Amino acid sequence: MLALAGFGNYRGLLNWLLLLLVLSNSRLALDNLIKYGILIDPVLWLSIFWRDPYSWPGTILLLLTSVFIQCMFYTEILGKKGWLSISVTAFLQRLQLLNILLFPSVVVNIVRPNPFAGMLVMVVYTVLFMKMWSYSDVNRWSRMKLEQTSTEKKKKSPSKKATGQPADSAEQPVPVDEKDHPLVQYPANLNIRDLWYFIVAPTLTYELNFPRSPRIRKRFLIRRIAEVIVLGNVLLGLGQQWLVPTIVNSMEPFQEMSYSRMVERILKLAIPNHLLWLVFFYWFFHSFLNVTGELLLFGDRQFYRDWWNAGSMERFWSTWNIPVHKFAKRHIYMPIVESGYSRATASIVVFLLSAFFHEFLVSVPLCMFRAWAFVGMVFQIPISLFCSHVLHGGNWGNVIMWLSLILGQPIAALMYVHDYLILNGMLNTTGPATQ
Repeated sequence: MLALAGFGNYRGLLNWLLLLLVLSNSRLALDNLIKYGILIDPVLWLSIFWRDPYSWPGTILLLLTSVFIQCMFYTEILGKKGWLSISVTAFLQRLQLLNILLFPSVVVNIVRPNPFAGMLVMVVYTVLFMKMWSYSDVNRWSRMKLEQTSTEKKKKSPSKKATGQPADSAEQPVPVDEKDHPLVQYPANLNIRDLWYFIVAPTLTYELNFPRSPRIRKRFLIRRIAEVIVLGNVLLGLGQQWLVPTIVNSMEPFQEMSYSRMVERILKLAIPNHLLWLVFFYWFFHSFLNVTGELLLFGDRQFYRDWWNAGSMERFWSTWNIPVHKFAKRHIYMPIVESGYSRATASIVVFLLSAFFHEFLVSVPLCMFRAWAFVGMVFQIPISLFCSHVLHGGNWGNVIMWLSLILGQPIAALMYVHDYLILNGMLNTTGPATQ
């Protein structure tokens, strides 16, 4: 309608919408302060871990990750020396990958540490699982290529008797990168320093030659470190002041199955939960990973793309977390497609595995299985198909993407907290909840 009136600049309307957003959220923040006072207490977060040795953040489990790393490394060394065939090496490495997931899961369910500590442990082991998967795959592909090349050379090269010298004595050019630095070739990459660089690097996909930056940018590094410190405290403060009270006061409507109050609580939780998620996204993907990359001179800094413009859930999941997307495409999606299956089948398998790991990272630390995260992820498959084939992406697809993020996360959070409190006998229904 405004376009028909001949107006082309709507900056004033955008400012108006931003002011309404700021004022409405300011009212919610003020209401929270009036109702609860200041709840931020850094000592409380620390006391969660030091009040009981079993509540520490899985210190021993985190230290034991080095054992799995060493086992994977020496298995690869045995394969390089020819003591293990490619198939036997792959089999042993698959068993080790399975153990990386099973071992911490069993220990967490036996010891039952604090859920926050348990989640930290499971995230670290899941990241290690993906890194070791990539490490074993790339080295196996390189070894197969090397053996294939060696076989072809033996078939084509003349014998020793004809030339009077070994068949492989001809000098081969050493490949170099664009800066004339010699590139590492298999098996020269098989050393413990190379492996540990990959372990701490901000990537999940292994390369024989990682892109490297020429120097550490000090000003850039200082800014990112400041963001990590400041935003880390903002995350803890928002969680204590805004998120936790809202979740606690949402339990009674779920107990009474009061649907109107349940919807009201979900909408009330949606804003602080989404704000916390956005701050965490920036803190981790922009600040923390850039600090790690800068210190390691790691050259590939594409940790995310413009996911906020995604017109479907499929587009969102392929742009908001680039390290995971690269891993899934290289080690799951492409092998399935190259095996003769359709791209749609490969996409569904990737999505189901993603749903499994979302559930895995929640259910194991809470020591209960409810499948809310798995169901929520699977439900996004028809949503993505609807956005892609009916809405054809665009503005309405983007709206649905944002709605699924804003409303889906608080629903799952409330369901898990409700079930966890009931399972552990911590849900108090005798007193009225704060409205």
